[in-house]
Amino acid sequence: KMEKLMIAPCGINCSVCIAHLRDKNQCHGCRRTTGYKMNSCLRCVISNCQKLQATESGFCYECKDFPCKRLRQLDKRYRTNYNTSLIENLQSIQQNGLSAFLKNEEQKWTCERCGERLSIHRKHCLHCN
Repeated sequence: KMEKLMIAPCGINCSVCIAHLRDKNQCHGCRRTTGYKMNSCLRCVISNCQKLQATESGFCYECKDFPCKRLRQLDKRYRTNYNTSLIENLQSIQQNGLSAFLKNEEQKWTCERCGERLSIHRKHCLHCN
């Protein structure tokens, strides 16, 4: 599914990442096999995890080690810096399905003023500030 390509195995919504939203060298997300990808995505321990390859869903929640140390570290960084829990994102996808998660994300990351996509990595709208 096309929409799944923009949700990383760790629960990051790549479509609200600053690297995806920028005009130059736009990252296409860690699941894509073509197009530009950030170095951090290319060498990501989580998206390159062998145990992830064995899952049917392609998401970390299916792993017997969920949440692993690396995911807990990344989750802490995202909760602290961006007020978003990747572990909660994954639990939401697991419990409610990807479509419901994406619908919620669409509302959460749309600027109320101009209607453009917000970035998880910025406190202001990139379009209307």
